[in-house]
Amino acid sequence: MTILIIMTLMSVALGLLIPMRWGVFGFLGAAAFLFALQVAINTATGFEGTSIEDSLLLFNGSYSAFIGFNVQITYRAFALPLLALAVPLIIRLRPRTT
Repeated sequence: MTILIIMTLMSVALGLLIPMRWGVFGFLGAAAFLFALQVAINTATGFEGTSIEDSLLLFNGSYSAFIGFNVQITYRAFALPLLALAVPLIIRLRPRTT
């Protein structure tokens, strides 16, 4: 749960710091960066906080299965950080009406 909060706060900060001239490609790059970072954090912390060696025992020693599992878990939990990244960008891209 704390990883989700940290990633959401990082998403808001990144959404506020991305230069506007980068546009959609900046948004896609930031989203890919945040997704890869969250996958790396989930993989490094192991399954349910156990060590990586113990986590690999659950996946018969297969690194690819373990990383694929973490990609799937991150994919399911990435909606909130993606929304937190998009909202500041949408607000900043809004045309000024004054």
